[in-house]
Amino acid sequence: MPSWKLVSGLCLAFFGGLVAIAGIGYAMVGIPSENAAAKSENNVYYWSNGDRMVATGAGANRQNVDISKIPEAMQWAVISAENKSFYSDSGVDPMGIARALANMARGGDTQGGSTITQQYVKNTYLSQEQTVSRKFKEMFISIKVGTKLTKQEILQGYLNTSYYGRDAYGIQAAAQAYYGVNAEDLTPSQCAFLAALLKGPTYYDPVDNTSYDPSATKDANTKRSQARWAWILEQMHNDKHLTDTEYEEATKKYPMPQGLKATKGMTGQISYLVDTAKKYVLAHSDISQTEFDKGGFQIYTTFEKSKVDALSKAVQKIEKDRLDPDKREKDKHVQFGAASVRPNDGAIVALYGGAGYENDHFNNNADTSGVPVGSTWKPFVLAAAMEYGTYKDRENGVSPLSKYNGNDHLKVRNNDGTYVLKKDNSVFYQENESDYPWGYITLRKAMEQSVNTPFVQLGMDVGMSNVRKVASASGILDQSFENLNASFALGTSTPSAIRMADAYATFAASGKHADPYSVTEVKKDGQPQAGFEKPKVTLAIPENVANNVTNVLENVIENGTAQNAKALGRTAAGKTGTTDSNKSAWFVGYTQQLSTSVAMFREDPKKNVLLSMNGTAGVESIHGGDIPTEIWTEYMKAALKNASDPGFPEAEKIGEIQDEEGAPSPTPTVTETPSATPSETPSATPSPTLTVPSPSATETCFGFQCDNNGGSNNGGTDGGTTSTPTATDTADTTRGNGNGGIFGGSTG
Repeated sequence: MPSWKLVSGLCLAFFGGLVAIAGIGYAMVGIPSENAAAKSENNVYYWSNGDRMVATGAGANRQNVDISKIPEAMQWAVISAENKSFYSDSGVDPMGIARALANMARGGDTQGGSTITQQYVKNTYLSQEQTVSRKFKEMFISIKVGTKLTKQEILQGYLNTSYYGRDAYGIQAAAQAYYGVNAEDLTPSQCAFLAALLKGPTYYDPVDNTSYDPSATKDANTKRSQARWAWILEQMHNDKHLTDTEYEEATKKYPMPQGLKATKGMTGQISYLVDTAKKYVLAHSDISQTEFDKGGFQIYTTFEKSKVDALSKAVQKIEKDRLDPDKREKDKHVQFGAASVRPNDGAIVALYGGAGYENDHFNNNADTSGVPVGSTWKPFVLAAAMEYGTYKDRENGVSPLSKYNGNDHLKVRNNDGTYVLKKDNSVFYQENESDYPWGYITLRKAMEQSVNTPFVQLGMDVGMSNVRKVASASGILDQSFENLNASFALGTSTPSAIRMADAYATFAASGKHADPYSVTEVKKDGQPQAGFEKPKVTLAIPENVANNVTNVLENVIENGTAQNAKALGRTAAGKTGTTDSNKSAWFVGYTQQLSTSVAMFREDPKKNVLLSMNGTAGVESIHGGDIPTEIWTEYMKAALKNASDPGFPEAEKIGEIQDEEGAPSPTPTVTETPSATPSETPSATPSPTLTVPSPSATETCFGFQCDNNGGSNNGGTDGGTTSTPTATDTADTTRGNGNGGIFGGSTG
């Protein structure tokens, strides 16, 4: 056993060492200066070819003010909300530091407990990393600050170095950004609002910040801000920093700030490019938003100026040609979002986010959520069927020549044969856009004319979880998915334009997928920052599945709802999409070199809810094959000018024909019998003795897959000649090429 002298000697030595270390640490650290912190630099963004795009940030939006120019209400607002003992404490919260160190040791965040002094010290650090060494350094500096600076100097430094959002560092910039006044002219009510922002401007600025966090909606942020504003005023009143009269006056009305404003250089599409690149930087590195916003970074992007300009011009041209908001009420509040991604790579080469910050449009429509994609989702259903088969046959994939009932107002079956029920336990009926009687048609034909009922039943047969699995593997994010009910097959989910372009790029690349990316490199002080390696390319879906989807989607352009895209003049594939009540319209299409999505929607600017586009552009309804396809075509012509036309890899035969239960048996081979009298009966299997004249319509074939226009499945109605009904596209129509009647082509 060691003697008491040895034990006491070791303890004294240990504590003496701690004191020495603390003394050395205290002596080595310096006192921060708000003036040094104010020397923020701008961040500089570059085009894909290395040319400078724009410099932006808080570097030119910062001005320190003396404490005498900061209203007492602002001073007391932060003290009452964050550090009531500010004027009596030592500037350091030992328990808070202990909690922070314990949390870091467990791998958690540092959490709170910081005094205003500690927060001021933290604000002046260019690095915001959560490490033990930084926490100790912060503690030593805070102790020294507490002994060397007056409380007024500390409070002045804190208010001048805090970040309030909207690129506003310091109280003077914040006063201008939110209320257009100097700091000294702020009212107590406005001071309480600005103090609330210090808890996190992403969540307490009453604007839409969903581009940074889906939960930071305008409504949610407004409620949070109002609650904390009221609480801060209450604390100020309780702490005797507001008289009864002042408190009553301050709480009369919530001081809603002015709207967002475009900063220098942030106009046109530049603002949305910067928004996209900034989010990518923050999501793929350890750089905090506070550190990034302090500037000094060089961000090299994937954006190609010529393609960005071409996409913007395409939207503006079609918008000018088709919309007239001055004369038509339904043309007001129409918005567009678009993105263009390089297949087999994932690079975002262009996007269209909206009319620009200078036009008070601050949401990035290329990266927005909440706009359902409609029938552009059907290719994922078909791909899942090819890859996973149906509950009847999981060994073999489904051939696109499988037949499903395309008629309107059909009951949808579960795998056990029961009917799908609604919440009130009544039978669920799936509707098409028109009541045209398609009868049993191939999935290829159903995709061509975008008929709803076959894909809803197919999705149920395949399993909506398998549909989700394919969409996820193709690049759709989990937070975009809606409930896996019957309607899931028709595009109730809400991925962004960027993600839809990226997902279709997977088809273009024969099943290979890379996550979309917008930044290739980030530097600071000439040193590359970690986290910006090029995304890996992986096989997301089987090659032949992707090639068969492409084969089917080529036919959508050639013969179906996207025929406006034929004006591109080169090999392409794509799908139109429209949603219930005509609230959004999409077209997503691709060549081997480029995959591009275009979304169109109307939105109530006050309520942030989607509005119907029935009557927009002076037409009964807007569909994906209309304005979105025109924009896509206009852009792709410019983007692919002088590029080769490699076509697509040939699709090999896939799967087995797995007709929906109840589909007619295959038509037996028939022979001509001149003496027979032609007749037509609505039977599933025509009599083999019928006389069969040659059909007047020609067969259109794509690879091995054929649809007989006027032949065995799409012939004339009731024994007549081949008809061309004006069947509307069930979910996304332009006028269809309707190829036939209900009862096949027994008489042509």
